[in-house]
This record gives sequence, C-alpha cells and structure tokens, in this order.
Amino acid sequence: MGKINGSKMLLKCLVNEGVEYIFGYPGGKVIPIYDAIYDEKKIKHILVRHEQCAAHAADGYARASGRTGVCLATSGPGATNLITGIANAYMDSVPIVAITGQVQTGEIGTDAFQEADITGITAPITKHNYLVKNIKDLPGIIKEAFYIASTGRPGPVLIDIPTDVQNALIDEQTKGEISLPGYKPTIKGNLKQIREAAKKIYQSKKPVIFSGGGVVSSNASNLLREFADYAKIPVITTLLGKGSYPEDKELSLGMAGMHGLRYANMAFVNTDLIIGIGVRFDDRITGKLSEFAKNAEIIHMDIDPAEIGKNVKVTIPIVGDACSILGDLIVEYKKITEEKGKADFSEWIGVIADWKKKFPVFYDKNSNLLKPGYILETLQKLTKGQAIICTEVGQNQMWAAQYCKTLEPRTFISSGGLGTMGFGLPASIGAQFGRPDKMVFDIAGDGSIQMISQEFATAVSNNIPIKIILLNNGNLGLVKQWQELFFKERYSETCVRGCVDFVKLAEAYGGVGIRVKEKNEVEKAIKEAINIKNLVLIDFWIDPEENVFPFVAPGAPISEMLDHKQVKK
Repeated sequence: MGKINGSKMLLKCLVNEGVEYIFGYPGGKVIPIYDAIYDEKKIKHILVRHEQCAAHAADGYARASGRTGVCLATSGPGATNLITGIANAYMDSVPIVAITGQVQTGEIGTDAFQEADITGITAPITKHNYLVKNIKDLPGIIKEAFYIASTGRPGPVLIDIPTDVQNALIDEQTKGEISLPGYKPTIKGNLKQIREAAKKIYQSKKPVIFSGGGVVSSNASNLLREFADYAKIPVITTLLGKGSYPEDKELSLGMAGMHGLRYANMAFVNTDLIIGIGVRFDDRITGKLSEFAKNAEIIHMDIDPAEIGKNVKVTIPIVGDACSILGDLIVEYKKITEEKGKADFSEWIGVIADWKKKFPVFYDKNSNLLKPGYILETLQKLTKGQAIICTEVGQNQMWAAQYCKTLEPRTFISSGGLGTMGFGLPASIGAQFGRPDKMVFDIAGDGSIQMISQEFATAVSNNIPIKIILLNNGNLGLVKQWQELFFKERYSETCVRGCVDFVKLAEAYGGVGIRVKEKNEVEKAIKEAINIKNLVLIDFWIDPEENVFPFVAPGAPISEMLDHKQVKK
C-alpha cells in the first residue's frame, strides 16, 4: 500500500467531500499544502488578497450554493486574519471549514515564530475546532469537520494542522470515520407539539409566519410557500430570511425590524399568533423586548434548542429541522381543514393590504438628486429579481433589503448578526463561484468597499464578472444617520468624501469603472454593466442627506417607527 504525506491526504479528503474551491492565501506554515495544491486537478484554489476575504468568500459560496465553503490560511497572523470571517459565519449559521497551518507540534506553546493558539482563540466562534496532533487522525477529523459544519444548526469548523503533520506519511487508502457519540442534532420535530401548533394556527384570527435564515439553510422554502399559500397566512422575514418566501406575492410583508417595512412591523404589533421558523428573535427585530408582540402567542420552531425561549416567551416550542417540521405541519394542518373547512383570514389580509397601500417604502421621486431607492428599483426592473444580491453593511445594506424584492432562496446574501463591513465584495466572489449561472451584484457603500477593495484583483484575475453598485454618499452613512438623529448632528469622523476616485481604482485593477451623477444615466449604466463580462463598478453619487427609513430608535418598541416626515427639518 502506497504512502502519501498529510498535505496530499488533506486534499484527497477534500475531494471526497465534494469540495470544488479553496479560497486561501499562502504562507510559511502551509507551504506543504500549497505544494500539494500545485498538482491538484479536481479542486481549484482561489487566491484572495487578504485572509479575512478568504473566509467571507467561502461564506458567500456556501450561502449561494448550499454547500460547505472552504478557506485556507497560514499560522499566526494568517490564521487570526480569518477570525472576523469565521465569526461572521458563526453568527449567521453558515457552514464553512477553515483550515490553518500551525508550527510543528514540538514547538506549540513555545511562542515560536508566527505561532498563535488559533483553536483557543476561535473556540467561542466555531461549532467545533481541531488541532491535528497525529497524522493518523487527519482523515477522520476532516470527515467530522464537514459533517459538523453542515448538519444541525450549520456553522464554521476550524482544523489547525502543524507542519510536521502536513509532511508526515500515511497510507493512501486510509479512510476517515465519524465518531461523534455526543453530537446528535434533533431533526424530527415532536409530533404532539406540531399537532398543537396546527390547532393553534387554525384557531387564531390574525396569524403571521415569521421566516428566518433557518428556512433557507434547511432548504425548506418550497414547503414554507406551500404552507403559507394553502393556509393563506402572511409572511414576514428577517434579513437572512429574504427569499424564503417570494417578496412579489400578496402574502409577503418583507423584512421587519429596526429598518424593516412599516407594515411588517405593524403586523407584529397587531397579530395574535407568530409562527416563528428558523429565527432568533434578535434585538434588531424585536426592538424593546417587553413591548414586542404583546398581544401574540408564539410558536417557535428551530433546530437549536438554545434559541427557543432565549429572547421571547414561547407558547409552543418545537425543536427540529425546518424542512422536517414544515412537512409534518402541512400534513397536520390539512387534516384539520379537511375535517372543519379552511380557516378564513381574509379580514386580516385585507387590513394588511390597506397598510401596504398606505405605508409603502418611501423616497422622493420628484427630487432631481440621485436617490438610492430609484437606483435599486431600476436594478430590480432590469434583472427581474433573478440576480444574486450581496450587500456590504450600512445604509446600502438596508436600502437593498427594502427595495430589492427577493424571489428565490439563496439570492440575497448579507452579513446579519455580526454586521461586517467589507463582507459584500468577497462574498460576491464566492457566490459567483457557487452559482456561475447567476448574475451577481454587490450593493456597496463607499466606506465598506474601501475595507476590502484589494479583492478587485481576485475578481479580475479569475474572470469573475460581478457588478458593484456603489451608493456613494461621501459618508459612513449609518453612523452619520445616528449622529444626526441622536447626537445633535455632531458628525465625528464620518465624512469620507473625496478620498478615492473609485472609477480609477476599479480600472487600476483591470476592471471597468462607470460614474453616474444624474437620474437619466442610471438605467443606461446598469444595462452597460450587465453586458460587460468583467468586474464593473458603477459609482453612483447619491444624495448625501438621504437616510434609511423607517427607523426604530435603539431601545424603542417597533411600534414607534420614525419616518421622513417626523425628522424633516
């Protein structure tokens, strides 16, 4: 039986796990792995320009494709540069496997050159992590890592591999086995609880479905649509739940929360039953917790038992996979309706329809200034909602969530829990690799894009034709908005106008730059970008005074939504 070294065994195991791409950056303690990559034909390595972006690209790939993303970095600063991306994936429950190099096993703990205790550092932000101390353990660890990352509540797993393990020899035919006796995620929901939920839904008068990222990650969107359409129950989503139910449908209320749509928040205020599926009920959704949905009972379905009852009082808890639970719920709900006839929620739906007409998301359509709402509505019209939309973080992100109607799961990709500036561009690159059949747009702000603009080189060198819609207001917009509303317009360090010519920056990396300052240039510029098979950045000079509304002030109940009229000077 032939022998191979640990680096070749690593790649062989990754191939067996179906890995297509590794997003990484070489360094001293992963040179053996990169030497093995030199001969690898089945996996393509994507050279990013910063390790943080390797993790974000793996994250974007995972969200767009539904497969586990993989990133690779060297020891010490290479590994620690992954931390923000790993934390982002952890907060948003995204399956990635991060592989890091480490000093030799005999040097661990000696403060050797470029040594960092990456397993200790990442313990709070990974589902699990491994330090591989013996070559014989490597195949099993890799198999376990992919299993843990992609099952139960998904999340990142880190594998730290010392250089002597990378070079050690192992029998080529060695197979990895999973040995995780303590890891048994609950998939099947309790049928008694599901039956109780079905009865509660049938008896309610003003129910709403509250759909989160867990619906998307469990591939339960089709079942959610089947249930909502059959029962005729309106659907509210979280930021990460966008696309779990088509936002062009009558029953869709879009996103709720701090910058959610007014009628979605009003539905929470007035409902008598919230059917939460794959959601955390985090502070950006609930606002002042003691005032959230005071008149409603809550059914909470989630695969992570720690989330149920953590933030809100739950009437019926159901632990399990959203896909499995929804399948059973549909069966049980149909049994009730077949016996008693369908529940009639038409009056409630009519009330919501009136709210939609009365409180649409607003921008001044008569203004001569360039408004982000107009730009994003034009993008929506030209792409017909068929593109993947990635976002940076800030006002650009919230405008995208409000104006870009998401019709399919895995086509709206954004940093939710961690709110990571610089996420969108590398995530767009990963998403394009994951879904080469889709057009990918990154909705960006001029602050966020500067954090990771070196990744223009990654896109151009790999012929990745992503399009960047840069909403350039010369400010760190969301921070400035808070300073305006809550800090007496004391604009401390939030003006960044004039720092960069973004058109020239895109061109310097080999991409295409377009500048737009007038409304009548918007549609032409987006059409031009769509037809260019290269990275394109459109630098839209938007109204610098435009803010994101509605806006629920921090600590306020979601019933108290500020809008343009209330803060107009």
